Amino acid sequence: MTTIAVTGASGFCGSHVAAMAAARGAEVLCVGRRPGPVGRHIPWDAAREVPDLAGADLVVHCAAAVGDSVPGSAAAVAMRAVNVDGTARLLRAAAGRPVVWVSSASVYAPGPGRARITEDHPVRGQLNAYGRTKAAGEALALDAGAVVLRPRAVYGSGDPHLVPRLLSRVRGGLLLLPGPSVRLSLTAVENLAEACLAAASWPPGAYNIADPAPYDRDRAIRAVLRAHGVRTRIRHLPPAVAHAAAGAAQALARLCPHTEPHLTRYAVDQLARSIVLDVSRAESQGWTGGRTLEDYIRGQSFSPRSPAPRPPRGRRGRASGR
Repeated sequence: MTTIAVTGASGFCGSHVAAMAAARGAEVLCVGRRPGPVGRHIPWDAAREVPDLAGADLVVHCAAAVGDSVPGSAAAVAMRAVNVDGTARLLRAAAGRPVVWVSSASVYAPGPGRARITEDHPVRGQLNAYGRTKAAGEALALDAGAVVLRPRAVYGSGDPHLVPRLLSRVRGGLLLLPGPSVRLSLTAVENLAEACLAAASWPPGAYNIADPAPYDRDRAIRAVLRAHGVRTRIRHLPPAVAHAAAGAAQALARLCPHTEPHLTRYAVDQLARSIVLDVSRAESQGWTGGRTLEDYIRGQSFSPRSPAPRPPRGRRGRASGR
């Protein structure tokens, strides 16, 4: 029986990986601060300790500190301790075991030219601490011969980040978005979990992971909000106005070091331009993302009275919605 160590298994992405691995007959070691949904708990504080990976045949590293905090904040410092220094400790403990390291499309250089992003797109110029520390962490993983997965905007059951943040932005039945609608890649958490378990046999390197086709931004947002029982009107802000508002919000957030700004330049960049991941490299290894946003919406629509996810609280998290 294969033994798989899943870091961050109590978080969003990690819990799905752990549950899928167990359902396929693997023994699962849930490595992190809290127990995962299955298997045996191995306590680990990624910011301070070297994990005990004894007995593991494969390591899937999902643990991460996430958020969109301002530079120099305590949250930004915590991200480096987990996403970079924690990665170094994990790789040391892995000691030659195969490692699948879950990164993020946030590592890619911002701006235009992302209508079809391959893994060769520049990794530089990230707009927040999360993107910068994920880029630094994945560089360590790539140097160590790991398989690095780069999903974008992971969503699904138990999502504590993407959908809650979207719901929190609706005010008085109105949602303001930067610029006209664009095409965006999203990643169902099930597709990411499938890739995590398949990637152990892939050649080392970076792989984009996303749903089979990109989505129209406004149409997708309306569908998600309707599935959660929220009716809203979408209005478009000029991108320049949105960028100015984000700059002001980030400046104000520096006065409150334990909170994230309501709007950031990173968020505007991620919503105002088309960002489509080319997943052909992963598909060449036999992986196919079978889940779509429509599957998620159907699942939500079965229980319209269920409470909506809570918005994020702006502190350190684990196992991000990338």
